[in-house]
Amino acid sequence: MSNKIVVVHKCLDSSSREAIEKAAVKYGCSVEFYVTEEEALPHLADADIIYGQGNALIAAAPNLKWFCSLTAGMEGYLTPGVVDPEKTLLSSSSGSYGVTISEHIIMVTLMLLRQQISYSEIVRSHTWVRDLPIRSIRDSRIVILGTGDLGSQAAERFTSFNPASITGVSRSGRSSEKAFDKVLPIGQLDEILPETDILVLCLPRTAETDDLLKGKLSLLPSHAILVNVGRGNILDEDELMKLLKEEKLGGAALDVFRQEPLPADSPLYNCPNLLITPHIAGNMTLGYTIRRNVELFLEDLDNYFAGKPLARQISWENGY
Repeated sequence: MSNKIVVVHKCLDSSSREAIEKAAVKYGCSVEFYVTEEEALPHLADADIIYGQGNALIAAAPNLKWFCSLTAGMEGYLTPGVVDPEKTLLSSSSGSYGVTISEHIIMVTLMLLRQQISYSEIVRSHTWVRDLPIRSIRDSRIVILGTGDLGSQAAERFTSFNPASITGVSRSGRSSEKAFDKVLPIGQLDEILPETDILVLCLPRTAETDDLLKGKLSLLPSHAILVNVGRGNILDEDELMKLLKEEKLGGAALDVFRQEPLPADSPLYNCPNLLITPHIAGNMTLGYTIRRNVELFLEDLDNYFAGKPLARQISWENGY
């Protein structure tokens, strides 16, 4: 009996669909495409492979052998009872979002350094002020917390601005990305924060990253800026707001939050020098992201049928 592949993807373009269909024929699989979870749910009882997003898809597929998530963040699937690791392989699409998220990092970093929050308010009030002090990425000391695909791609792009240094911080204290001047283990975070001008957070949500920076933001210089595109669990948002209001931090840009959607009455909306985006840094709206996401699925489809380990298989021990 052939394997059944179910693809649940609202942004799939025609060329990507054709590539999946071609791969299915290659391996003697049937393939079905759905745009929404609701459309797919009645058709998953005999699904062997699902390429999509959402716990409900897994729950509706009792014979599932492999679930490939469209997302890079996988914490929602690691809750006990969602996936049985003894019968179902779980993989991510890590590696497809680096371009769009790293460009977002550069965008918000420049907006903070060049006073775009203040200038937007000035223009909105129909006034004409041109002399706010601005800063540059050039000669800045950049620290990127997380040296995977997101952190590495951000480091690569930062190099073109000639910063003073780019330091990576990771669990292992190692990275193959040449854009990092050095890479430190997380245990040395307290040592590097006081020497940081731009702090970028690219960490996944795991037990180890919960509240990792709680009580540590005050170690940053008062002019430092912070950008978070990883997960909201790493920060104490009240601590961040206090530092921004007291001008003990130069600014922050948050794309991720402890509670999402961010409640309409959240005090974060009114916090000074805080740039908020609604978790859109890694949205699948960029054509490259869509194509690369599918390419990674097809690479692992080859691995799956060759009996090789999946390149992006999730480690239950590490949480990513």
